[in-house]
Amino acid sequence: MFIDADNIASASIDLNRELVRHPAATFYARVKGNAMADMGVEDGDVLIIDRALELSDGCMVVCYIDNEFVLRRVAAGDGRVWLVTADGGRRELDPGNDTDTLWGVVAYCIKDVRHSRLQ
Repeated sequence: MFIDADNIASASIDLNRELVRHPAATFYARVKGNAMADMGVEDGDVLIIDRALELSDGCMVVCYIDNEFVLRRVAAGDGRVWLVTADGGRRELDPGNDTDTLWGVVAYCIKDVRHSRLQ
């Protein structure tokens, strides 16, 4: 892997310009817990969540389920959408159920690699 030397030489990189496609629909959240560590998201990571991005198979999403915000991986096919936990548990997303709310798609995960379990 190589680093683009032009970026190192520049005064700064505007992370909002680089990582935020829909400013009015983008939010940041800090991860609490390691339930999704096997999927690369660990305690303390910062998520960039874009509510304007379309859901797609394999993407990671923030959902409001049973009165809490949780991360899930999406498995979609045959007109159905499943929310998948890190341990492989599945729950079908039912758009008509007020207790299951897809809140937004995770666009990026920013992590402190000094303390990552994935090193």
